[in-house]
Amino acid sequence: MDTSVADLRKEYTQSGLIEVDVDPNPFGQFQKWFNQALKSQLPEPNAMTVATTTNDGKPRARMVLLKDFDERGFVFYTNYESYKAQELTSNPWASLVFWWAELERQVRIEGRVEKVADAESDAYFHSRPAGSQLGAWASNQSQVIANREVLEVRLQQLKQEYENKEIPRPLHWGGFRVIPTAIEFWQGRPSRLHDRLLYRRLENDAWVIERLSP
Repeated sequence: MDTSVADLRKEYTQSGLIEVDVDPNPFGQFQKWFNQALKSQLPEPNAMTVATTTNDGKPRARMVLLKDFDERGFVFYTNYESYKAQELTSNPWASLVFWWAELERQVRIEGRVEKVADAESDAYFHSRPAGSQLGAWASNQSQVIANREVLEVRLQQLKQEYENKEIPRPLHWGGFRVIPTAIEFWQGRPSRLHDRLLYRRLENDAWVIERLSP
């Protein structure tokens, strides 16, 4: 290749992140940044990395889509029999990372994890397009399959089975909520002296803001 990977670099110059300018509530600050990501028409602004650990302590990470957030936490949906769901059931702690490159921003979230209520999973499932609903039935997520045709055949069978019928939510599919204990907002700055503000949850559920060295 013409350019060495080691030579790839970008100077961050767009903005700064100062304590007096941020919301004292991390969820308010996340809402502010998320709204700006939406306004900037970034591709998939709700895409985030979810990091888990296996039973023997090995990390695993993958991209998923954020589907709801409020002061209770950050919600995504998955097959409860997938690798990530099994790992979250075994060790109910996770890290999330949002990367909005065009805004030179990152948000990192750490917290414990719980399943959302069945009613909440039902409501979101039935808001999805029919194809996505059927896909939740067709895929045994993370399991080895012989070929693509296995999925296509199963999907066609499901289309026939549920034609003109309501598609029920599979019991093996639903949401997880990450309840944060820490949320870090990262803003790129020149000379790699980035701004890092960490919101840390105290035992009384109040939040303290700390500046981290880049």
